[in-house]
Amino acid sequence: MQTIGSTSYEYDASVIIVSFNTREILRECLESVLQESDGLRIEILIVDNNSSDGSREMVQEQFPQVKLLVSDINLGFGAANNLALKQAKGRYFVLLNSDAFFKEGALRKAIQHMDEQPDCGLGGSRLVGRDGSWQPSSRSFHSVVHDLIVMTGLAARFPKSKFFGHFDRTWADDDQPASVDWVPGAFSIVRPSVLEKVGLFDPSFFLYYEEVDLCRRIKEAGYSVWYWPDIVVVHIGGESSRQLKKTLEFSSMAAQVVMWRMRSTLLYYRKHHGPQVYFAKWSELAMYRLTVLRNRFSNVEGRRERGEQYRTLILLMNQAWKDTRGGRISPPRPW
Repeated sequence: MQTIGSTSYEYDASVIIVSFNTREILRECLESVLQESDGLRIEILIVDNNSSDGSREMVQEQFPQVKLLVSDINLGFGAANNLALKQAKGRYFVLLNSDAFFKEGALRKAIQHMDEQPDCGLGGSRLVGRDGSWQPSSRSFHSVVHDLIVMTGLAARFPKSKFFGHFDRTWADDDQPASVDWVPGAFSIVRPSVLEKVGLFDPSFFLYYEEVDLCRRIKEAGYSVWYWPDIVVVHIGGESSRQLKKTLEFSSMAAQVVMWRMRSTLLYYRKHHGPQVYFAKWSELAMYRLTVLRNRFSNVEGRRERGEQYRTLILLMNQAWKDTRGGRISPPRPW
């Protein structure tokens, strides 16, 4: 097992942020961390994934107290976090997206909760948009059935149903703390001793599913994963992704992001569910093909465009299957 962090605990927490071309939002993120670290012994580690927007120079000039780790390629989320996790010296590791910001007291509350619940391997927060709008903050593990329910829109239509709202736990009271399956990677606080036992992020996942895989391994090792609503983190990325899904405008970048998600889906299902990876692929393709068929002969221009977009999704899924050999291998990074 790799040695992770340090047992000497020079700091109360190590805050780790992975950045890729997010200079302006990263500055706001760092200001939030520094404001929240008052009275705490905090180290901040930034992993720059080969940014080209001046992010590294900004950090060096404006935040000299930050430890900057630079990669000469885009490693993705998990592998980049691993670089910092191996060097972190905090009693806890706090993983924070560069587009996320602490609300008042969030960091101190996270540390307090971990102190109070020694069986907790990883904890998460309440995620909100800038306007305070709700974002999924605790989730159930993936299954073919519930993934399909989300894709068909039934989960959004019946959010209070324990069956249809299963994946995002939309049926639950989000004001109540809960032991959950996994929490999104925008914010999490992790116990170093747990990572010593279960290992770091699986670098096979370039983006998407890496936090699901880690939480699954943590729970399988006998630890709990918690959602704590009194820890509030503003997350900008959630707002952007909602707009992307709403518009379904397939630029080359959007198609690339969808491809990343599909590859990781196949890798995850193969790793944790074996042959179910075939059902994951077939069910997703079946939904896309039905959507194409339903819109093929429509006289409404928008519906015909939607059909073409879903043709693209079919091509992307078939390519993802080929790239990963049915979820068996991870393509060379950067993806």
